[in-house]
Amino acid sequence: MSNSFRNLGISLALGMAIGVPIGAMADRTGTFAGRIVHVSAENIKVRSFAGQELSFLIVPRFRKIFHADGKTTAQLNDIRAGDRVKILYDQSALGARHADEIIDETAPLRPLKS
Repeated sequence: MSNSFRNLGISLALGMAIGVPIGAMADRTGTFAGRIVHVSAENIKVRSFAGQELSFLIVPRFRKIFHADGKTTAQLNDIRAGDRVKILYDQSALGARHADEIIDETAPLRPLKS
């Protein structure tokens, strides 16, 4: 009896794995640019120049904030509402958008605190 349940479970698992389209398994990545509406330790909300607003999760210990030159890094508290940013993100974790990289495009226009 337990053998038939095990075989049934294996068959269902294989069927589900084969039935999932390859595109659904791939990470959904993207780029979004605009001005920051809100930023906190947990999320960032950005309004594009076309008026679309998207919110992104920021995972703990997020350290991928760069200035526009792409070389120097910034701290999360260096960016604030009104700054222009470009966000590289994906939706691989349970479909939630989360920032992989934040590029502060305002940095050359205003001095940062030292």
